[in-house]
Amino acid sequence: MNVAKVVNEMISATKEGITEVYLVACGGSLVDMYPTKYFLESEARKVVTGLFTANEFVHATPKRLNQDSLVIVCSHGGNTPESVAAAKVAKEHGAHTIGLTHNKEASLLEYSDHAFIYEWGAESDVKNNPMAIILQLAVEVLTLTEGYSYYEAFQNGFEKINGIIKKGEQLVAARTKEFANQYQNEELFYILSSGASYGHAYGFAICSLMEMQWLHAASIHSGEYFHGPFEVTDKETPFILLVNEGRTRALDLRVKTFLDQYAEKVEVVDAKELGINTIADEVVEYFNPILFYSIMCVYRQALADVRNHPLETRRYMGKVAY
Repeated sequence: MNVAKVVNEMISATKEGITEVYLVACGGSLVDMYPTKYFLESEARKVVTGLFTANEFVHATPKRLNQDSLVIVCSHGGNTPESVAAAKVAKEHGAHTIGLTHNKEASLLEYSDHAFIYEWGAESDVKNNPMAIILQLAVEVLTLTEGYSYYEAFQNGFEKINGIIKKGEQLVAARTKEFANQYQNEELFYILSSGASYGHAYGFAICSLMEMQWLHAASIHSGEYFHGPFEVTDKETPFILLVNEGRTRALDLRVKTFLDQYAEKVEVVDAKELGINTIADEVVEYFNPILFYSIMCVYRQALADVRNHPLETRRYMGKVAY
């Protein structure tokens, strides 16, 4: 489905244009939405943005939700009960809804005015994955409602990012195996980043490590590290630092300087080193998390292999009542 066409149709059906964009999902799908939250909060002058875990959207629905609101709901399987319920609530309030899923038969589609059945898997182009599609939707909304000076730079970025990722995966291949061998017996990791990528620091903690590897993990915003969390820094605790290219790079490098002095178990993944700075300076920061997601998938696979703990292994999810 064409992103620009969908957004045009929705705006033409509103009274005042799109006044709010609500991003609603659970788990990894919610993580995919964080870059869009950051983008709109950074660039929009009028459009209000909200990021909600689906069940909270259902139980604590924002009072601003109205007929000029856009609610984007993402669910990989398309049948997550909380996400389907959130889309239903959005429709009951007269909002415009977009559903994203990998499942053509998803229940989510019943409450979606427009649907994007996205690509998935190692062979897919990341611009056709949910994180990029949701960001593209936001760029279109902002361009058509307020105007956006760097629209073309964004489109060029979407064309470049898949190639950057493929080269980046090759660059880190050996490093990820070293990381896995070194840290296979660790039970706790802290993941740090900033800007549009903080959501992926959170996502790598809760999905890749906690869900998929049954390891303790926590995310720390680089800007908050020096306001409490740095007191746990020692030479025994592993830290993974995702260094952005763009406006918040200074926050990540400040953390790196401290960790270089007071920690020993530190893995730094630097987007600039991986070649993301071929994307225009004005928009590059919004592409960091798209790169980090794919690169950190290589890390988690290496860790799963050496720990003999397949990424698909679960003891509760889909197995017990919850």
